[in-house]
Amino acid sequence: MAAQTVGHRPARLPRRLRRPVEFTYEDLLGLPAETLVSRIECAGNARGFFASQQGQEVSGTPWKLGAVGLARWRGVRLSTVLERAGLTHRAVDVLPRGLDADYVTGGENLGRVRRPLPIAKALKDVLLAYEMNGAPVPPDHGHPVRLVVPSWVGIASIKWLGDIQVADEPLFSPWNTHYYRFFGPDYPPGGSAPLTEQNVKSAFELPWDATLPAGRRVLHGRSWSGTGRIRRTEVSADGGATWRPVRLRDPRHDRHAWTRWELPWHARPGRYELLSRAVDETGASQPATTTYNESGYLFGAVVRHPVTVTGQNTS
Repeated sequence: MAAQTVGHRPARLPRRLRRPVEFTYEDLLGLPAETLVSRIECAGNARGFFASQQGQEVSGTPWKLGAVGLARWRGVRLSTVLERAGLTHRAVDVLPRGLDADYVTGGENLGRVRRPLPIAKALKDVLLAYEMNGAPVPPDHGHPVRLVVPSWVGIASIKWLGDIQVADEPLFSPWNTHYYRFFGPDYPPGGSAPLTEQNVKSAFELPWDATLPAGRRVLHGRSWSGTGRIRRTEVSADGGATWRPVRLRDPRHDRHAWTRWELPWHARPGRYELLSRAVDETGASQPATTTYNESGYLFGAVVRHPVTVTGQNTS
């Protein structure tokens, strides 16, 4: 196995790299830079709906649809750094590791956060980012350098990146064995394969349980997917009995971004559950329910967004 240091610490290099190498922050700034617009989304985004919509208790923070963000990242491709380090064709996995403190849970020290990436993904589109929205990456987002792994679960985008191990065999850590797999009655005893791509989601740009005045208005929202660009989104204001197609405001959006949408709605007084569902270019869509897993990962079903409309009926 080999280890490569990106940032502050010396590197001890593997047999799967041709030579030992160390990159300082200044070295990274001097390498060819690229800009990437990409979401980073927690695997537990929308987890709370397992309980509120499906009556299933799961562990973890009960997020609604807010555990996702979009930014313009600038940095160096991971492939550039690996190639300059002398990557060989025998490489199978890379293991980026953060510089944050060891993670201790239940009295057990699991070490620093780290999660393997297959070499195919590492060489495809992964970025070592040192800028976020035109400024240095803030400390909370991983300063000085973080990994950005487009369209994959957020745990793959390691923050405060310190070193990268390269191996000619599969690598493992608690973050792809004990965590970030599906466990439950519909999965093998050892869990599913490690989670990778995010699923399709859509959300209204409205406060949860919003109160709105009656009358004509335009509903706004966003849809996104880890497997392709959004091709269609529909909205229902009658519990799913009927659906109307929205207007996509940026149908040619960046592959790893989201698309905004809008739909006129004549809101009459009453209590509603607004529904939105999206389909991406691969045909992946949002089902009525999501298969249960113990950690509440990747809830991708249609979300029922409660709204109260008050006031007089208007024409």
